[in-house]
Amino acid sequence: MLNPVLAMAIGIVVMLVLIIFTRLHAFPSLIISAILIALLAMPVGDVINTVTTGFGNTMKSIGIVIGFGCIMGIFLEKSGAAKRMALTILKLVGVKNCDVVLGLTGFVVSIPVFCDSGFVILSSLAKEFSRLTKKSMVWLGGILGMGLYITHFMVPPTPGPLAVVSTFNENIPNSIDLGMYIIYGLLISIPLFIAAVFLFRYYGKKYPDLVVKEEEIDRSKYTEAQLKVLDRIAAKSKAGQDLENKDFEDLLAAEKLPSAFMSFFTLLLPIFLIFANTIVGQIKPLEGTAFRAVVQFLGNPVVALFISLCIGAFFLCKEFDRKTCVSLMNEACKDAGPIVFITAAGGALGAVINSIGAAKIMADWLVATGIPGILIPILVGVIMRFPQGSGTTAMITGSAIVAPMIAAGLPVNPYLAALALCLTTMCPSYLNDSYFHFVTNFSGMDIKTSLKTWSISTFIIPAVGSVILIILSLFIH
Repeated sequence: MLNPVLAMAIGIVVMLVLIIFTRLHAFPSLIISAILIALLAMPVGDVINTVTTGFGNTMKSIGIVIGFGCIMGIFLEKSGAAKRMALTILKLVGVKNCDVVLGLTGFVVSIPVFCDSGFVILSSLAKEFSRLTKKSMVWLGGILGMGLYITHFMVPPTPGPLAVVSTFNENIPNSIDLGMYIIYGLLISIPLFIAAVFLFRYYGKKYPDLVVKEEEIDRSKYTEAQLKVLDRIAAKSKAGQDLENKDFEDLLAAEKLPSAFMSFFTLLLPIFLIFANTIVGQIKPLEGTAFRAVVQFLGNPVVALFISLCIGAFFLCKEFDRKTCVSLMNEACKDAGPIVFITAAGGALGAVINSIGAAKIMADWLVATGIPGILIPILVGVIMRFPQGSGTTAMITGSAIVAPMIAAGLPVNPYLAALALCLTTMCPSYLNDSYFHFVTNFSGMDIKTSLKTWSISTFIIPAVGSVILIILSLFIH
């Protein structure tokens, strides 16, 4: 049998080669990698049992949650709730800060909705802002893309960070509470978003000419009521008058959108329930009470997301008939399936790495070298993401490597390690990333401009976050 670390290295390289250079999907590639590592470093009789047990344990803990989260996300997307949230944020922030409006909307929407879907939904609003305010799409499209991107990587129940939390808890039982992780993810995301606003305002001044022009708008996609509003706003803009919030409110009011309360309630309720479960679990006088039992039941991620799913089906999508609603759920399940299988395959890989002892060998060696523990998940995240375009696959694979190392003694707080891993799997977004092409094409940028702006920003923003986490690691152990 080979040295466990060498066996793991061979397996990881084979997995990356399969994902990058062949037609194999990430799911079978991860399973093949797990089996190969196990064959190289453990008795043959234990191989399949270790792989299937790791796969099953992860599927058990996360499969339903991902499925329900995807359905909730598609309800928010298709019902118009995302646009309603944009309108509500517009009223609070003001049209003069339309970049912040777009970024904040993306920031909120991407918690349950995939960032590429969110960008497609909201890019039309970004183009309207660009056309009417004369601000560059490098600026507006970029900050919208980054708002979506940050919470897609940092805040559950988006599948990637949810899978990371699950993997850590599989290897280090009860090491990460999901409610607290959501809060920490949001707290770290705020300075990242602020940095992104300033960064894309700089890009907007550097590339001021990429403005959506009147002739680029496809008027056939608008209702008659919307066209009247658009023409009125255009006339006002040409006359040199300042645009007001109400101008854009009227534009969105021409569409039939759900209420602001129901839109935000559907999004925030599961987060509130999960966090309430965390808080109640810390209050000792409530131990054994019926109240605590009820809150813990409702705050279970499966139950919390199911409640939100039902609210979405019966209230957000009340204008849809039963057939349409079921069709949306089917569409969401198609999206969820690959993610669930990839996540569970990552659990199988993690179980093998843990079983062969590779994690303990690496952890002991790293401790002996004196390298700060927080640098390990930071580096693993970048290494897993750089050669292949899927951030979710990078998070799952990276957590399968890092979590067993922490369980084996790597000196880093599990919360900080998980956050660092999710953060650095943002880096970079370039030609091998499908989201890069969404941002580029829907913003009207050419590849060269997108590489100079969007791709560079996916280095800078994780770097800012890494500095924050390194500083925090000096005080949190």
